[in-house]
Amino acid sequence: MSAWGCRLFREIAATRSISRGAAHCGISQSAASQHVQEVERRLGVTLIDRGQRPLELTEAGKLYTEFCRDVLRREEQLGLALEALKGNVSGTVRVASIYSIGLSEISRLREEFAARYPAAHLEVEYTRPENVYEAVRNDSADLGLVSYPQPSREIAALPWREEEMQVAASPSHALAGRTELYPADLNGQEFIGFDEDLSIRRELDRYLKAQGIEVRVAMHFDNIQTIKEAVALGTGISILPARTMQSEIEQGRLVAIRLHAPDLKRPVGILHRRRKKFSRAAQAFLELLVEAPAPEGKPEAELVG
Repeated sequence: MSAWGCRLFREIAATRSISRGAAHCGISQSAASQHVQEVERRLGVTLIDRGQRPLELTEAGKLYTEFCRDVLRREEQLGLALEALKGNVSGTVRVASIYSIGLSEISRLREEFAARYPAAHLEVEYTRPENVYEAVRNDSADLGLVSYPQPSREIAALPWREEEMQVAASPSHALAGRTELYPADLNGQEFIGFDEDLSIRRELDRYLKAQGIEVRVAMHFDNIQTIKEAVALGTGISILPARTMQSEIEQGRLVAIRLHAPDLKRPVGILHRRRKKFSRAAQAFLELLVEAPAPEGKPEAELVG
């Protein structure tokens, strides 16, 4: 049982899909299916119930998944021991991040990390929040970056920063000339919101309800980038983390208006598996994150360096 094969099966089990597991490992779906069939033949058991969608693991499949995790953790421990002998910071750091953090931060962090540790490599996957938690839980990511972080029995959540929330509007919107807005100013406005299953949507709904404000939700999406595009087209206003709008503000496509709501912040955190033994490279990247989060509210041009 090779470590590569264990990694493939772990990804299939985590994604509940042979095609997605294969894609995460950079191989074809056909090659992944053949590998699983070969393992099943050697073990004399069925690992996956292929009649279910998404795929379900059989009891044997669950046992084999735990075996694969044990193999990969032993491989990780060996790598750590060898790194300690070498005494240098090298290897790959795997990070899973929600889009709004990754797209605005990773280029700055990658540049700084490469300058400090040229033998190390940063590998980033941008995905939905629930996928970040799963990637950290099943060890396909060393670290996760999410908003409204939630610790669990398996996952530790380190506070990173709190981001000011501001009103986003197109430059042609009636509110665009204001320098500050009060919650009452939002009453009755066409609003571009987040999907209902996201933490940020629940927090914004709670805030608006507490203020006695009713907005007309014209559209809702699962990521900030799409919301920004809808706002820029004049479909409505939104409330977004100020730092995520800097690029569009510089391009003249959005304006950000300070909201008189000092308690309305978006917390951002760093996830890792509890009791995880970090490689020297992963530890170094974690220390970089903790020591120097980008200054709040600065344009991207000012964030670099």
